[in-house]
Amino acid sequence: MTNSDGMTYAPQGKPAPVCKPGEFLFAAVALDHGHIYGQTNGLVEAGGEVKWVYDSDPAKVAAFQKSFPTAKAAGSLEEILDDASIKMVAAAAIPNKRGPLGCKVLEAGKDYFTDKTPFTTLAQLDEAREVAARTGQRYMVYYSERLHVESAVFAGQLIASGAIGRVVQTAGFGPHRLSASARPAWFFNKEEYGGILCDIGSHQSEQFLYYTGSSDASVVSSSVGNFANPDYPELEDFGEASLVGNNGASGYYRVDWLTPDGLRSWGDGRTLILGTKGYIEMRKYIDITSQGADKDVLFLVDQQSEQRIECAGKVGYPFFGQLILDCLNRTENAMTQAHAFKAAELCLKAQLLSRRIHG
Repeated sequence: MTNSDGMTYAPQGKPAPVCKPGEFLFAAVALDHGHIYGQTNGLVEAGGEVKWVYDSDPAKVAAFQKSFPTAKAAGSLEEILDDASIKMVAAAAIPNKRGPLGCKVLEAGKDYFTDKTPFTTLAQLDEAREVAARTGQRYMVYYSERLHVESAVFAGQLIASGAIGRVVQTAGFGPHRLSASARPAWFFNKEEYGGILCDIGSHQSEQFLYYTGSSDASVVSSSVGNFANPDYPELEDFGEASLVGNNGASGYYRVDWLTPDGLRSWGDGRTLILGTKGYIEMRKYIDITSQGADKDVLFLVDQQSEQRIECAGKVGYPFFGQLILDCLNRTENAMTQAHAFKAAELCLKAQLLSRRIHG
């Protein structure tokens, strides 16, 4: 994994199997985004085995098999869907194809694990809600900026323990490096990627709901713009939104494709969480203030002290094991279906309501 490019962000943790070898077989399909490697890593470290891989591009399949040699190349998606031993299909399709693909997987009686953003339209979300309810299958989403970041996992544990009291407000910052020359054509086509608040903003919507404990929220305001990339007129390189939860908590987030080349990481992602008894700041991918640990640093200030906590290699990624057990046992501990869909709904509404402020 390289830390210079978010396209290839695929954290490696400590293997912590939750099932027996061969008990949880899954497939990887639609390898359009590099996040499929992070999705697969997480499931394999939790005890899953990737049995099949399928993509229309043989080069992508061959590259994937080098990282995951247990994966056999399937001749079609249908070959995978017809395999009764497959419990789940993981995919990182072009964003506007993720919803239709997921519904097809659910209709085949398998759970689906898609890269974010899970949808690009509210109509796709509505269809997935109906199919999931009717089939009883899970439509799960790889909101990696919380699920695959140890400081973000630890922040959730601290909040659950009452360390900062009731969460009042969150502020999230999700800058990314553009690396335009390495991006596929669909990345710059708004119909395909959905808009910046729909795409990378989906992480922020999910974190707001999770950390504040909101089951629903409204978009107070949102805006998008293209400030630095006139050669790509459909790209939005800046977006922001303000939210309010149904429990009174508020949130603001900013996402952008403006990370300068001088930064060692692909983005200086941060989250600040204000509680009634303290506050938390996460410096997820780099801490430019320190010469020590350069990622996964959490700051905690409570009624007793101020602490700088290095989380890398200490917390792990429990979501993936919980997801496997949910699939096997039909429980709902990793993430509720309602939460996954509500986060998607919130980012879609932020995108639809956004005003253009530049470009």
